[in-house]
Amino acid sequence: MQKHVIVGSLNPVKILASRLAFERVWPEYDWEVSGVAVPSGVSAQPMSHEESIRGARTRARNAMATAHADYAVGLEGGLQHIEDHWYDFGWIVVQDNTGLEGIGATIGLVIPPRMMTMVHEGMELGDVIDVVFEQENSKQSNGHFGLMTHDAITRERAYADGVISALAHFIHPHLFDETPAIH
Repeated sequence: MQKHVIVGSLNPVKILASRLAFERVWPEYDWEVSGVAVPSGVSAQPMSHEESIRGARTRARNAMATAHADYAVGLEGGLQHIEDHWYDFGWIVVQDNTGLEGIGATIGLVIPPRMMTMVHEGMELGDVIDVVFEQENSKQSNGHFGLMTHDAITRERAYADGVISALAHFIHPHLFDETPAIH
């Protein structure tokens, strides 16, 4: 049986990561995964978890509005200050065609101070990575995760794992039907 996923991005890394995630979780389906250019509604360089999640959610909703799909995926990279360091995270929101939503995240990778100085001067992290590592458009290939780890953690793998974490809500929906005891 074929299922359709629409990704709120034309970035080939994000599309492939989404495909890999859905295929790993539900290998019994034939997954058609495509991307569409949609606005995130957030700044070009989100600077908090909240802003990144908002961007991922907006991308998922906007993507779902463009197609008859079983699922829509919004992926939004962003930065977060924790203690004395800045970290690069990717946030993922998956929505199904009934409006049910799952949220997941990639690992966080520390950003060196020199690179954060460039971000604070107005550059997006992807552009900083290209300058520091003498790359071109690295966010559509191995990106920060891959370049900082000699591809031990690729951007594709990090995002695929993040999509899988968002799919937990759909894998075990009965666990999310309960009202949380702690607010």
